[in-house]
Amino acid sequence: MSAGRVVLVGAGPGDAGLLTIRGLRALEAADVIVADRLGARGVLDGLAAEGVVLRAEVVDVGKLPGHHAVPQDAINALLVALARDGKQVVRLKGGDPFIFGRGGEELAFCRDAGIAVEVVPGITSAISVPAIAGIPLTHRGLATTFTVVTGHEQIRSLGGGRDHTVVLLMGIGTLANSAITLARGERGGECPVAIVEDGYGEHQRVTIGTLDSIALQAARRGIRSPAVVVVGDVVALSPYAPEALSTSTTRKASQQ
Repeated sequence: MSAGRVVLVGAGPGDAGLLTIRGLRALEAADVIVADRLGARGVLDGLAAEGVVLRAEVVDVGKLPGHHAVPQDAINALLVALARDGKQVVRLKGGDPFIFGRGGEELAFCRDAGIAVEVVPGITSAISVPAIAGIPLTHRGLATTFTVVTGHEQIRSLGGGRDHTVVLLMGIGTLANSAITLARGERGGECPVAIVEDGYGEHQRVTIGTLDSIALQAARRGIRSPAVVVVGDVVALSPYAPEALSTSTTRKASQQ
């Protein structure tokens, strides 16, 4: 029996066109694809729609918000078991495997079990989803740094002002608390905020507001995950931003 191995592939935000060529080659060579729900499933469906035929069996271990369809320990064990059976295994993960994707844990588990592992980076939604709304995370004169966070405790210790862009992943359920926490600091309640729902999906939608208003806007619009939240003056650069937001920050940028 030939030796099996595992390739951790970043699927990106769910658009097949944003899958890397190396990632595609790994999928084409795979015997088994162990796929996430977000990003990964969209890429597989997109490839099929474009006529790409993959011979691999697909094992869906997708996780729904608030519900883990397959526990992480079971996923780790599955990867090792498949590789020990001589399979070429692709672990297809949404975004980038190492950005809040637990890819590091899967890598360590496989290596500890003596399984050869390769990592193929992907395009994280933290960068790509704001980009489709016309929001650069850094911009001369407006922002020179950005931070990507997921939890409320991380946000509480996060300093900086409106020139320090904050990207919240998996942040809709705690949006109200996050907005209040960030507004108490240097950013203030008037700091621009954008929510991009279902980036690259058929239900893609952009909502623009401020830290003071965004929680109410989200409730009124029925905003749901998956969504990426962006906080900072760079939000005003988006073509979706109201004139009230864009005027002052555009003027500030032009004066630099």
